[in-house]
Amino acid sequence: MDLNPADESFIARLRDVLPEDVLRPVENRYLSEPRGRFAGQAGLLALPRRVEEVSALVRAASQARVPVVPYSGGTGLVGGQVMPQGPAPLLISLERMNAIRGVYPAENVLVAEAGAILSDVQDAALAVDRLFPLSLAAEGSCRIGGNLSTNAGGVNVLRYGNARDLCLGLEAVLPDGGIWHGLTRLRKDNTGYDLRNLLIGAEGTLGIITAAALKLSPVPAGIGTAMIVVPSPEAALGLLALARSRVGEAVSAFELIHGQGLRFLDEVLPDVRQPFAERPEWCVLIEVGLAGGLDPTSALEAIFEQAAEQGLALDGVIARSEAQRADLWSVRERIPEANRLTGSLSSHDISIPLSSIPEFIRRGAEAVAGIGQFRINSFGHVGDGNLHYNVFPMPSSNRADNDHQREAVQRAVHDLVHEMGGSVSAEHGIGRMKVGELERYGDPVRLAAMRAIKAALDPAGIMNPGAVLRA
Repeated sequence: MDLNPADESFIARLRDVLPEDVLRPVENRYLSEPRGRFAGQAGLLALPRRVEEVSALVRAASQARVPVVPYSGGTGLVGGQVMPQGPAPLLISLERMNAIRGVYPAENVLVAEAGAILSDVQDAALAVDRLFPLSLAAEGSCRIGGNLSTNAGGVNVLRYGNARDLCLGLEAVLPDGGIWHGLTRLRKDNTGYDLRNLLIGAEGTLGIITAAALKLSPVPAGIGTAMIVVPSPEAALGLLALARSRVGEAVSAFELIHGQGLRFLDEVLPDVRQPFAERPEWCVLIEVGLAGGLDPTSALEAIFEQAAEQGLALDGVIARSEAQRADLWSVRERIPEANRLTGSLSSHDISIPLSSIPEFIRRGAEAVAGIGQFRINSFGHVGDGNLHYNVFPMPSSNRADNDHQREAVQRAVHDLVHEMGGSVSAEHGIGRMKVGELERYGDPVRLAAMRAIKAALDPAGIMNPGAVLRA
């Protein structure tokens, strides 16, 4: 079914049913995405303040067959927040729906509107001595609705899970404009199909999340952070197993860092303080959070000593203050910035079965070398199998010189990921960038079911057309 643009006649219809300040001219900042791969368009920008206004907007779009693009914090990396082709859409930003509706410390639950910035949700939890553990590099600007719509991951997935695991209930507007009042705080509710998990990760293609009931956790009484040099990725996995055998689920983060990323920091961000004078080829950043009466520093010391005895650790630094802890995290958190400044040829957000990671790193390097000479920075949340596998030109060339090889590099990496039972989209989503990859590697039966669900809930195809599934 053909869609229509958000033109003057459509705008006139909206003015009859919505307050004047909801509808705005489109600003350029809503039409771009961080990687610069897509340039968006829109006929109209809407900034609703209440779920009823979102409902009115979507209902009018459904009746007029006007495409709708939900906009959250704009930090997504796969183009899900921009629509470069087709009729100019209605762009709905929930930035004014940013209230914390309620905090329930005894239940370990917080209810937030979708436009709430992630760091504000974290702060609201800390104000009642609770932890909202979702933690991302963009947490100062990304919004909770987008986090849920993309099932965001981050550094604490190992202990607390993805965004999906941190959500109890949702309020959402479906493609016909109906409001689903599913904002339950219950942890047990077996009353039919789970619409919550259908909308989480759907990237705005099945509706617009307007509020969420989120799980909180106790704040660990003590947090310990260390950076440990390991001889290989195999040793890193051995160290993870050792750490978990000693402190169990208290391991909240376990980040693998490659020496290439450290060298990029030296080249483009020399102000980052690194703990080792000689840059190691492999190291891990490990963080543990323990209950009262347990000393995280002593726990990390014991883990390091046993790891060294087993040949799993070569050197290490344990943070002795909050400032030192921040310095260690800065090394990990600024590697993506160094990557951007260096300029990758092809970046890959992938996941691999944990025990297969060392083999993938070896075989991936061989596959890329078969195409040409490149630098590889393989790093990420190895505790949950998520690698950011980024391929860069050699220092003597630049991205433009090698751009003709980008597709071949991407295909070689993703083919290997698929062969090894992994995913070509670990935590960033499909968006528009990976629609072809989903078609190439996705299970046909699953894709058919996804298309059937889309057709049933959004028969006119107005919700974020072209994202996840081909329009």
